[in-house]
Amino acid sequence: MEILVTYDVATDKPAGERRLRRVAKACEGFGQRVQKSVFECTLGAADLERLQHKLAGLIDEKEDSLRLYRLQEPREKYLRVLGRPLAYDVHDPLVL
Repeated sequence: MEILVTYDVATDKPAGERRLRRVAKACEGFGQRVQKSVFECTLGAADLERLQHKLAGLIDEKEDSLRLYRLQEPREKYLRVLGRPLAYDVHDPLVL
């Protein structure tokens, strides 16, 4: 399933800056950054559960906001990108 992860982490204190870096690093392990605090992820149910659990342990629920949206598929039918495209599409073949 296609998941859009968005987050807003309060960075007015050093602890918030650390949380922001940790949340971004966790998301990088599951998907592709498409904006500074937005990731597109292709996940199975188990990976989605793992990501949610991991992120829940990183944020401060009183200070931060984390949203996960399930995107309608096929993504290409509903997605419009204006401006700079992604570096690569995770659905395209990867040639090494």
